[in-house]
Amino acid sequence: MRPRPPVVLGTRGSKLALVQANACAERLRASGLKVEVRVIKTTSEHHPDLPLSVIDQRDVFTRQLDEALLRGEIDLAVHSAKDVPTEVPRGIVLAAFTKRHDPSDVLVSGEGYDVDGLQEGAVVATSSLRRRAQLLHRRPDLRIVEIRGNVDTRIRKVREGAADALVLARAGLERLGLDVPHIVIPPEIMLPAVSQGALAVATLVDHSLRSAISKALNDESTEKVVRAERAMLNALEGGCRVPVGALGRRVDGSGVWLQGVVASPDGALLYRGEAMGEEPEEVGGRLARNLLEQGAGVVLAEIREVRS
Repeated sequence: MRPRPPVVLGTRGSKLALVQANACAERLRASGLKVEVRVIKTTSEHHPDLPLSVIDQRDVFTRQLDEALLRGEIDLAVHSAKDVPTEVPRGIVLAAFTKRHDPSDVLVSGEGYDVDGLQEGAVVATSSLRRRAQLLHRRPDLRIVEIRGNVDTRIRKVREGAADALVLARAGLERLGLDVPHIVIPPEIMLPAVSQGALAVATLVDHSLRSAISKALNDESTEKVVRAERAMLNALEGGCRVPVGALGRRVDGSGVWLQGVVASPDGALLYRGEAMGEEPEEVGGRLARNLLEQGAGVVLAEIREVRS
């Protein structure tokens, strides 16, 4: 009998993506599977200098990996869950969500400032509309500038004087083991991106190893809160490039408490809400309706109109 060929795990090629992919590969190997990690270049890497906020494509980080899955070139793809559109291509399923790291955003600066401690008119670097909107709502005096590149590159640019501070995901710093001065931004100032801190593992719906991959990698608690957050975003008809934040937590054993925010890019308008319940998709949909009733739909419609 021929030995089974290795399972091919597809990933982006950044240092962080490879760290994430290799962590998943080790867990799969521990479950008895042979694994080969394969790097696939994505849209974001083909356009490294174009601001993400103007790339009107929800699958900017995932399209090429999805295509490789559908062609049978890879068996699974590992993504940062926050980069995965709420609607995945036909034939593909998110088979697992890995145990979530701290989903918080952090403010990186040489002086260790928090948001309120930044000097008047400070320059803060981020390519995220969500981060920009919430920062400006709290501190309308700040000057927000675009920044691209992997985590190391962005930190280097700020150290070289491109900005006074930089906003990053805490999970990325932790996974890379980077020791840089930073302060966690509390959720009352900035809610994280939907499913930030978790990894999403995609396979074909009918892949023979889908169940084994899910068993090795899925964290049930993470899956429940991430599905609530993604349901909220989907009901808002938002993509990964819109100023929407969410944070779900498990409560009372099986319930989910979900906070959400939608803000205008200039920070002038901000709508917050929360919901609690047992079924993740119902909680997410209910919170989305609450935000839309407050007026969030106007903000999202204006962003869609500008991009069209």
